Amino acid sequence: MPQADSANSASGANSASGANSASGADGNEKRNDEPGEEQLSLFVERFAADMVEAGMPRMAARVFGALLSSPEGVLSSAQLSEQLRISPAAVSGAISYLVNITLVRREREPGSRRDRYRLHPDQWYEALTSRDARLVRWSGTLRDGIATVGPESTPGRRMAETLEFFDFMRNEMESLLGRWRAHREEVFGPTGPGGHRAADSA
Repeated sequence: MPQADSANSASGANSASGANSASGADGNEKRNDEPGEEQLSLFVERFAADMVEAGMPRMAARVFGALLSSPEGVLSSAQLSEQLRISPAAVSGAISYLVNITLVRREREPGSRRDRYRLHPDQWYEALTSRDARLVRWSGTLRDGIATVGPESTPGRRMAETLEFFDFMRNEMESLLGRWRAHREEVFGPTGPGGHRAADSA
């Protein structure tokens, strides 16, 4: 009897072990800690809601979230359309916005005439650099505005304060980005988490 109990115990242990390393229908072993479609979808929608609250268009925010959570940070229009259940036209509009603010770039699929879309390897750096260029343009416009209304007028002084803020931000951003590059390399290594060396530190 003890031998039978031992055999039954061993059989149960083997069954439990098999359950923990269950294989899918395709025969490939599946890790239990891999997120499922529903978990990824919940993340994308939650992330998109945060981005929308910060001012990003909803469709662009969803596409950005999908790319951010994809294994390689790159998806085709068809993949985005299927995952997010949106039309190709909606994908195109979202991508145009994300490319314009330098968070995403287009590239051609190898051996194909179709485009696919990849997160810029230095997306936050590029986005902030683009914002810096906008600050330069806005500062020029403000200087013209101050000259138009007069620097001593109430509107002129108000514009001067705004101009001073933009100039302050530009000066601080250069120092901030330098510290970010050093911190990024310390945490993720020279090539960063995506295996791409920062363009400005290559």
